Amino acid sequence: MNEWNIQSRAHACEACGQLFADRQNYRTILLEDGKELRRSDICEPCATKAGDPHNQAGFISHWQGIFEVPPPVVDVIQKETAETVLRKLIEQNEPRYAPAAYILAVMLERKRILKVKEQIVRDGQRVFVYEQPKTGDIFTIADPNLHLDQLEQVQHDVAALLEHGLTPPATTPQTPAPASEQNPAAETETAPRPLEPAAAN
Repeated sequence: MNEWNIQSRAHACEACGQLFADRQNYRTILLEDGKELRRSDICEPCATKAGDPHNQAGFISHWQGIFEVPPPVVDVIQKETAETVLRKLIEQNEPRYAPAAYILAVMLERKRILKVKEQIVRDGQRVFVYEQPKTGDIFTIADPNLHLDQLEQVQHDVAALLEHGLTPPATTPQTPAPASEQNPAAETETAPRPLEPAAAN
């Protein structure tokens, strides 16, 4: 199973097909569908007709939300944010990004941008189910069980991702200056500043 996942909020009730209106209450039900986790968004009338969601096959969790009509898409150039970087990492679906994705999710949780809706254990691994309240998107992020001796490197990776995104800055070859003009102090390259522990709040 791919424990990295984003599932967007539906624009219509899965049961009756009626489009959600702005500020309409709806119910999200999280189900285990084979080896995958699947969300089901239904309107309140259909939720009432369906009865207790605990009786549904594969039931894991459920919660109520308020549908918000998405704002118009504006094509702007903006600096990478923790959330946009997290979304891109999940799209890449590369195991090497798992620790960074987990740290970014924790940062966003502590900044109250993401909310933990459920914690489950699958195949011996803890998986967090996050929701982005404004968009209704659900993120599933597996806990990579980081050790203390791994944290510093992961903090470096996260800092670099937030500064440059997934594409590192291009380096331009430079002609070395004459020895008489070289400044020894300038040869010391400063590594990216690691994230402070408080930055994960």
